[in-house]
Amino acid sequence: ISSVKTTAYTHTESDHIKFGAKTAIGTNLRYGRVRSAATDWSVYPLGTIFQIEGQPYIYQVDDYGSALVGTNTIDLYEPTKVNMKQWGARKVNIRVLKWGSFSQSLSVMKPRTGAGEYIRRMVDRIQKVTGARSSRSS
Repeated sequence: ISSVKTTAYTHTESDHIKFGAKTAIGTNLRYGRVRSAATDWSVYPLGTIFQIEGQPYIYQVDDYGSALVGTNTIDLYEPTKVNMKQWGARKVNIRVLKWGSFSQSLSVMKPRTGAGEYIRRMVDRIQKVTGARSSRSS
């Protein structure tokens, strides 16, 4: 169990509109028993599954966000701005049920390194953590 800062986001926010209701891996954002979460993938890699203490829902990391890199903050998907604002920012205890994959995280992000400094930062941090070498395919 670890204590982390959480915030909330929704697909209708100005910085998310261009992505619609899609995650970084192209699936639909989820808000049921299993819910989507965005993180710095160099901390909580793609596919990480966790539960917030006292809540019945399971969260799965399937998204990332530029504002999350280097913050150790988890952004929880909410379907509306009202829900998002109700959540606000909270310090919660989470239990990681299953760690995701750094290699899957890299396979999604490496082709996107031209899309932003924050993606390059996550890729660099994962490569440092895992000892992976930067490989360029021609």
